[in-house]
Amino acid sequence: MKIAIIGAGYVGLSLAVLLSQKHEVALVDIIEEKVKAINNRISPLKEQEISDYLAHKNLNLKATLNLDEALLDARFVIIATPTNYDENKNYFDTSSVEQVIARILLINPSASIIIKSTIPVGYVLAMRRHFKSENIYFSPEFLREGKALYDNLYPSRIIVGDYHENARQFADLLVEGARNKNVSVVFMHPSEAEAVKLFANTYLAMRVTFFNELDTYAEIRGLDSKAIIQGVGMDPRIGDHYNNPSFGYGGYCLPKDTKQLLANYEDVPNNVIKAIVEGNATRKNHIVDMIMKFKVQTVGIYRLIMKKDADNIRTSVMVEIIDLLQAKGVHVIVYEPLVKDKEIANVTLVNNLKTFKEMSDIIVANRLEDELHDVTEKVYSRDIFKVN
Repeated sequence: MKIAIIGAGYVGLSLAVLLSQKHEVALVDIIEEKVKAINNRISPLKEQEISDYLAHKNLNLKATLNLDEALLDARFVIIATPTNYDENKNYFDTSSVEQVIARILLINPSASIIIKSTIPVGYVLAMRRHFKSENIYFSPEFLREGKALYDNLYPSRIIVGDYHENARQFADLLVEGARNKNVSVVFMHPSEAEAVKLFANTYLAMRVTFFNELDTYAEIRGLDSKAIIQGVGMDPRIGDHYNNPSFGYGGYCLPKDTKQLLANYEDVPNNVIKAIVEGNATRKNHIVDMIMKFKVQTVGIYRLIMKKDADNIRTSVMVEIIDLLQAKGVHVIVYEPLVKDKEIANVTLVNNLKTFKEMSDIIVANRLEDELHDVTEKVYSRDIFKVN
């Protein structure tokens, strides 16, 4: 069958590669360079599995700028456009999703619409009422940045927010493309599927915040954070994973998803959800306070990316650290090879590593790399286990 996918980010591109193994896929994006790269079988994203599949697999995949062309004759249309959090409205900006739905219903009203973008709880029901169509579904994604295709090939679970035959057929497509054929497939009410996505990411954010606050305590009290975390993690109910301290959770998903879930709690009693959001801000302020104790002239920020082997600096916690340092009058320089402009966030970009090391009185690194080993004496990081 023909499948159209709107949005060639990590979610859209990984799904396009997965599904084009067996079906015709039209992948739509608004960035011409990205479309050209995909059609030349070059990944515009830094992810090894996607690069390998594009280069070596026989995929029935075409990227295009033409939305209407992609929609024609498509049996399923998957929406994977970004839904950024609007701080003023206290709500996801879902306008891109709504624009695509309207266009689908005009060009190909018989297509089943599958929303993969993260959305508020109750959104699908609202869209069904607004557009007078029951053929709108939500299927949450659980993908890691840099491992999106891998997580589609070996999914932890497949969830579709409906019990209709169309929902079951879509789940079958995901299982068909996956290598793990024994994956659990769950069907539930649309609003329950939306809640699963937000609660799952908020739990991950809570775990990040918990170990960060443990690390803050250890740092202030002069204790060995690594020893404490290892001792805590030996309890099998807790586990020795997802426990490496950082400067705070950031990236594209966790900050906005936690805030959206908190907004959904507006008239519901809660303490933990609010604390997770506030705890992340507390951690960033603590990190800046610790940096300020060094009383140096120039602070060097090593990389803006959130984790190793990534290429995404959107809503990076490092950008927020820079803002907090600048608010205290600190001179900040940045080493980030992914950024080509001479200036970013009103700081000097120094993309010669040797020069960067020489200019920095202290080097701040959320995640450590081997190339910093020669200047460890002036590196500040809370990366204990050297993993993401």
